[in-house]
Amino acid sequence: MSLAILQSRAQLGIDAPPVTTEVFLSGGLPSFSVVGMAETAVRESKDRVRSALISSDFKFPQERITVNLGPADMRKTGGRFDLAIALGILAASRQVPVEAVSGIEFYGELALNGDLRQVPAILPAALKARDSGHSMIVPAMNASEAVLSKAQVWAATTLLEVTAHLTGSREMPLVERAGPQAARGFEPDLADVKGQAQGKRALEIAAAGGHNLLFIGPPGTGKSMLARRLPGVLPPMTEAEALETAAIDSVLGRSLDFSRWRQRPFRSPHHTASPAALVGGGPGPQPGEISRAHNGVLFLDELPEFNRNVLEVLREPLEAGVITIARAGAQADFPADFQFVAAMNPCPCGYLGDLAGDCCCSGERVATYRGKISGPLLDRIDLHVEISRPPKEALRNNAPGGESSRRVAKRVRKARDIQLERSRVCNARLHGVALKDTCEPAREALRLLENATDKFKLSARAYQRVLRVARTIADLAGEANIKAAHVGEALALRQLDRRY
Repeated sequence: MSLAILQSRAQLGIDAPPVTTEVFLSGGLPSFSVVGMAETAVRESKDRVRSALISSDFKFPQERITVNLGPADMRKTGGRFDLAIALGILAASRQVPVEAVSGIEFYGELALNGDLRQVPAILPAALKARDSGHSMIVPAMNASEAVLSKAQVWAATTLLEVTAHLTGSREMPLVERAGPQAARGFEPDLADVKGQAQGKRALEIAAAGGHNLLFIGPPGTGKSMLARRLPGVLPPMTEAEALETAAIDSVLGRSLDFSRWRQRPFRSPHHTASPAALVGGGPGPQPGEISRAHNGVLFLDELPEFNRNVLEVLREPLEAGVITIARAGAQADFPADFQFVAAMNPCPCGYLGDLAGDCCCSGERVATYRGKISGPLLDRIDLHVEISRPPKEALRNNAPGGESSRRVAKRVRKARDIQLERSRVCNARLHGVALKDTCEPAREALRLLENATDKFKLSARAYQRVLRVARTIADLAGEANIKAAHVGEALALRQLDRRY
């Protein structure tokens, strides 16, 4: 009887406990079983491991083999446990020293000839291994991702390379981190948008304070152009934020684009997206679009064309910054701290109030169209800005294009630095005591806000959001106090409050 214990991580990595691989050899008729709530792909590892060991010229034990993946009540998925199971068998049969596997986590799917294949969710597992003080051996295709965690990582292409390293006959070099740098210049430039001074101003305020934003206007006026330029004026992600965002793509098995390291994600799902596609789901819950937009921007174009039940699922994560997916057999919390930007036409035909087009929509059709967006969702959007058709003179090739994204980004970064130094969060995330201490308006500004609250029937949430926007406007202006002009501009940028 022999026992070898190796650690791996569950698919979601960071919040999941380590999975312990225990291999037990006993007498009796030869058999090979895998227990511990293993799904089909994990149970099939028996055939992959057996073939890989024989192909690599190892002796496959002719005894009863029991592999226990603990904890027993956690569902195990995928082929990530192949390498750990193979090494457990080799250690239990004394073909590899048991002490050699101590303190190392092993990942990799085995091909029948012993080659190591790439597996998903390596980055979150590496982050947890680093925090646990463990080293890692991973497939070569996963090495550049795993080393981002700053864990001690070795990369191998075959089972033989791993065993040679463990026995000391041929040690593998540690993988060195290449050190991806923050890259700029990929995003479209704000200078490409002709005219639209109010839209650009709203975009700058939204970027500076992390505020949610809705553009309303006829087709072809530049709503989507403006929205797609928001990442270009946002500050680059910190190293910690970049790791969080990359870990989500890693869980989904997507390759990381190191040329865009620390650039904020921009997700724009189609209006046919289901609630599960947006928030995540599935039998073993997976992150959705709002989690892929974590630390970045979620853009919904043609907002009323989304099903209402799809839009309503945004309400909780917009406030909490996290989404909890609960199923009968599993529950998962996914990060969802994103900046929400949307665009919509003013009516079904799109030309209500547009002097260049004839609107054919009745009042009832317009009300039904706009009614697809609930009041509670609108309350969570800080800025509602009307975008009108630019004058034809602004569309000429020789017309001045306005400020570049780089120039606006400098002002945004300066305002963000003020906020982070003052309260450690951007203004859109101010709550409770921090909101009270930071967003106390001057007397005239308070009177203006209270009058607007009575006139436009603003909710308590909308009242607080106006204060946060006014605080951002004051920060952009370098003002210590919130003045009436700041509150006035914040109210002017909530144009739908004056419609309903």
